[in-house]
Amino acid sequence: MASSFKSPADTAKACVGIAALKEKAPLSNLLVLSFLAGAYIAFGGLLAEVATGGMAAAGYPVGLVKFVFGGVFPVGLMLVVIAGSELFTGNCMYMPMGVLQGEASIMGLIRNWVGSWIFNLIGSIFVAYVLAYLTGILTADPWAGTAVTIAKTKALGGAKFVAAGKTVTSLDWMTVFWRAIGCNWLVCLAVYLAIASDDVVGKVFGIWFPIMAFVTIGFEHVVANMFFIPVGIFIGGVTWSQMFINNMIPATLGNIVGGAIFVGCIYWFTYLRGTGKAKA
Repeated sequence: MASSFKSPADTAKACVGIAALKEKAPLSNLLVLSFLAGAYIAFGGLLAEVATGGMAAAGYPVGLVKFVFGGVFPVGLMLVVIAGSELFTGNCMYMPMGVLQGEASIMGLIRNWVGSWIFNLIGSIFVAYVLAYLTGILTADPWAGTAVTIAKTKALGGAKFVAAGKTVTSLDWMTVFWRAIGCNWLVCLAVYLAIASDDVVGKVFGIWFPIMAFVTIGFEHVVANMFFIPVGIFIGGVTWSQMFINNMIPATLGNIVGGAIFVGCIYWFTYLRGTGKAKA
């Protein structure tokens, strides 16, 4: 009976094949699919905030609130992987593997990363403004308070603020960076497991566990934060400069390290080193 999943080595080869396709993709496809990926991740973020908005105020344990938040968020990556789109954080794994294997170029990597990052941002902000803010879904308490607290925690750069009568310390620059490494290590493992599976159910399970883990733990995903922080900006309490300086920059750098080095480069080194072709 044929296996329903790939070996780790075959999965690495499949990732290189995907990188080769991304290298050749028309720019229009990259930008449209990147918009969709940002929107899909934002859907997961919106669902997570709606599901947990009143739980803390109702006295549920913090760990349970985080677990529910993490438990529903993976719908975003399921849409990205199964429906198809261009997610910057997943591309942090694919493109370095393609470059190392000689199936993609450095310029192709830069084109892919820059295009997917910018249009992930546009898609995320679209959902944050049109579907979360203008619709009123997150503008009334308890959801508004939760959304603003999440945004402030991520974007105020170590400053203290008061939320629900308690003093909260926001994440500083280096903390965001280290948490972003852990995040994309797990996100790219989720993508890797999904690629390993040859059926949709296997892909769903492969995605759910690592994504649930990174969100519940509290790691930092730059594309998710492209939704969470703008919601706080639209409701009030966070600025665009705080978002980019205190979160987008360190989260992007950390996500690159976590995906490119701890997944892409390591699996290429382990399974594909010495088997590639030199690029002309």
